[in-house]
Amino acid sequence: MNVILFDDEYADHLLPLTFTRPVSELRVGILTLTEKWSKRLGTTVSYSTRDYLQKKYELRLEQDNLWVNGGCLPTQELIDRIVQLQPGESLRTDNDRIIASRTQSLDTPSKHAQVEADLITYPEDIFSKNGKEIETDFDLLTEGRTSKPLSGTNTIIGNGRIFIEESATVEGATLNATNGSIYVGEGAEIMEGSIVRGGLAMCSNSVLKLGSKIYGPTTIGPSSKVGGEVNNSVIIGYSNKGHDGFLGNSVLGEWCNLGADTNNSNLKNNYAEVRIWDYTERRFRRTGKQFCGLIMGDHSKCGINTMFNTGTVVGVSSNIFGSGFPRNYVPSFGWGGASGFSTYQLKKAFETAELVMQRRNKELNEVERDILQSIFETTSENRFWETK
Repeated sequence: MNVILFDDEYADHLLPLTFTRPVSELRVGILTLTEKWSKRLGTTVSYSTRDYLQKKYELRLEQDNLWVNGGCLPTQELIDRIVQLQPGESLRTDNDRIIASRTQSLDTPSKHAQVEADLITYPEDIFSKNGKEIETDFDLLTEGRTSKPLSGTNTIIGNGRIFIEESATVEGATLNATNGSIYVGEGAEIMEGSIVRGGLAMCSNSVLKLGSKIYGPTTIGPSSKVGGEVNNSVIIGYSNKGHDGFLGNSVLGEWCNLGADTNNSNLKNNYAEVRIWDYTERRFRRTGKQFCGLIMGDHSKCGINTMFNTGTVVGVSSNIFGSGFPRNYVPSFGWGGASGFSTYQLKKAFETAELVMQRRNKELNEVERDILQSIFETTSENRFWETK
């Protein structure tokens, strides 16, 4: 059966993270949602997403297609319902949100049944649901397998679940998996003096630097470097928070870099509910959460000693620096800080992205350039300094 992971009308609520990827390419737990569905269904998938992303994320159509909502977190019960679908049938939530449809297209009329499903709808869902997903992915990835033994240089607290892949390195660390599992992926490293309270997901070739302090549930995506203090955050991949400073209840995209001693607030001084910028509603939306930190889109950076207020949203390819708190909504391709912003011109953004990606042996190819150019053009109306 031809499986297509589709973005529905809620995808814009997940901006800026979905400017550069389909919803299913978000990482929650150890795996991306794409990887979860692909592994559980035992097949490759394609994508139905924004037009300018389709060249990178291919859509493959056949006569008999199984459309699966890309924001949906798979469970065995849900998968059992989905694989039983017959042609012309679909599953929807009680508010008529499509979860799965076995039809030629999503517009094809279908006979639908109701189903309960857990979905990633807003950015804060990523870190909020991360703990449960770490445990689910841990089961999926380690079932029937044996962890690499930990060396005697480490201190282990409690009898929680710890799995170390064969090529990973963990020396001189303190690991406490009592309240959440710890997974250390291929080529990943936990350096000496690091203190980890799970859950923790370290993806392939990620690094915890000397003396890091990690409170779970936290995910460090592939080829990312982390130091300092991190609490209940998700780094999707290829990003650095390499030095001291605090990151809490936050989500960073790919190719981000936080300068030394960068800190974010994840709790308001008056302990009030946090609001964050919502691109769909074009206003600050109530999150229903007391703890919510920084949401940062791909290719964005900040200088040393940057301070982010509670519930700050930073778009794609922004560069933030200087003293004081920047605005708690920074549009894509913003250049500046508390003293004001100008536009980070596309040519300069390309130059930086090319250098950054080369360090991870990746290429800023024409497809990637076209994606960034599309984002630059479509987000111009958000850059308030251009419309004065």
